[in-house]
Amino acid sequence: MALPPRIRTAVIPAAGQGTRMLPATKAVPKELLPILERPALQFIVDEALGAGVDHLVIVTSRSKPAIEQYFAASPEVEESLVKQGRGALAEQLRRYGNDVRISFAYQDAPRGLGHAVACARDFVGSEPFFVMLPDELMQDSRLLIDLATLTQKTGIGAVALKHMPKDELSRYGIVTPGGELQTSAGVEFLPIADVVEKPRNDEAPSDLAIIGRYALTPDIFDILEALAPGGTGEIQLTDALTIQAEQAPLHGVISTIGRCDVGNPLGWIEAVIEAGLDHPEFGQGLREWLREVL
Repeated sequence: MALPPRIRTAVIPAAGQGTRMLPATKAVPKELLPILERPALQFIVDEALGAGVDHLVIVTSRSKPAIEQYFAASPEVEESLVKQGRGALAEQLRRYGNDVRISFAYQDAPRGLGHAVACARDFVGSEPFFVMLPDELMQDSRLLIDLATLTQKTGIGAVALKHMPKDELSRYGIVTPGGELQTSAGVEFLPIADVVEKPRNDEAPSDLAIIGRYALTPDIFDILEALAPGGTGEIQLTDALTIQAEQAPLHGVISTIGRCDVGNPLGWIEAVIEAGLDHPEFGQGLREWLREVL
């Protein structure tokens, strides 16, 4: 069997209404809330490009036109960035529509993550692809690269996992490991036997939660299309992954890189502070201010 090609497409589900960040998200999509001078969505895009992606499929809602506007060409903004000495960022913005292809799919009703991914089918085609949840910012592209390497080597989908505290397990899809750690192409992974969506903390099959990075094979679309909505009326990606794991062992890569959940106020504040501390211009001043305040 021929192995799949390298992953060049990333699907970014961005149709949600950001209820945890209201009232700000009444006017501004949560994906465009700033982490210093860059919107959160830009961090996701940078991570994808760092893993070799050249096609971004943004699943958005027609009620959030600002997301499309962000990717539209704007010579005035680019010129202003150059005048500010931020030419690298201006050059990055120029890539959209040129070196990097941008496609928009629409999910105008909240029907679940599985449905959002299914909305991207026509743009993804028959090759493996990433799914990147924009609420979760990763330290860099290493996790995506590991997922892609594993999927390209084995032809099997892979998901990112993280050990979570017991009192947080009910917020995530939790996996049942199907065996011990293995290694392929230099990437350590666990075979996955089952996935449970948001179990009770005391009923979770492990402490390994699926976090928002996936490398999926295109057969997932047929599974999603055949899925009936769950009890909440939504189509869950975890249900499709469970079916896929029954057909062939799904792979899980345990993440050790930094991660922030910017879909809630505390996580957003943490991300802003971390970015501020790392900023070459603002970092020292922020560090001194924090010492004074604390």
